[in-house]
Amino acid sequence: MLKRILLAVLALVILPYALIFLYVLPFIHPVSTLMLRDLVLLRGYDRRWVSLDEIAPVLVQSVMMSEDGQYCFHGGVDWAEMRMLVEDTLKGQATRGGSTIPMQTAKNLFLWNSRSFVRKAMELPLAVSTDFVLSKRRLMEIYLNIAEWGPGIYGIEAAAQHHFKVPASKLTRRQASLLAVSLPNPIDRNAGKPGRGLRRLAGVIERRAQGSGDYIKCIYE
Repeated sequence: MLKRILLAVLALVILPYALIFLYVLPFIHPVSTLMLRDLVLLRGYDRRWVSLDEIAPVLVQSVMMSEDGQYCFHGGVDWAEMRMLVEDTLKGQATRGGSTIPMQTAKNLFLWNSRSFVRKAMELPLAVSTDFVLSKRRLMEIYLNIAEWGPGIYGIEAAAQHHFKVPASKLTRRQASLLAVSLPNPIDRNAGKPGRGLRRLAGVIERRAQGSGDYIKCIYE
């Protein structure tokens, strides 16, 4: 009995790493653990997969400048940011997010949402593996197609249609920045009906995105 339990646990540990290799294939459209939860609870969800070429570059720029400005330069984890996060935690100070896009992708694909050191410890090697196996373009494509943008709204195409009634390819710079800044808390932050604070934050990201040049070369070169 114990042997079977250990084998089952081992299989669960290995499975995500096997799936990462499967997700290299462009015709595979992964789903997130939140999407699976919604299916199990019979809630349903809206997700419409689109390729990276069908997503407005201004959205990619905005998301990178909002969520992971060093996306093209790190190997899945921004270790300098992680070090500052640990230092802030040890000092009892309010912590910054610290999660790169590969870390968020690994969490969305394989883990759960609530914060814990256990989840973070599992997330780090998964993020490094995801970044190593997948190209930066493919990783970004998966991230933008599984990210949550509201209750039951997953992926940028569903988000663009839901919040702005346009396809992801037609998003404006302002719409893209609003969607980007809503990512950390898509349930409370409504990109389609932004408050003053969200609009102000979107303005900051919009300006950063306009000067993103070298920061996005790994996606468009």
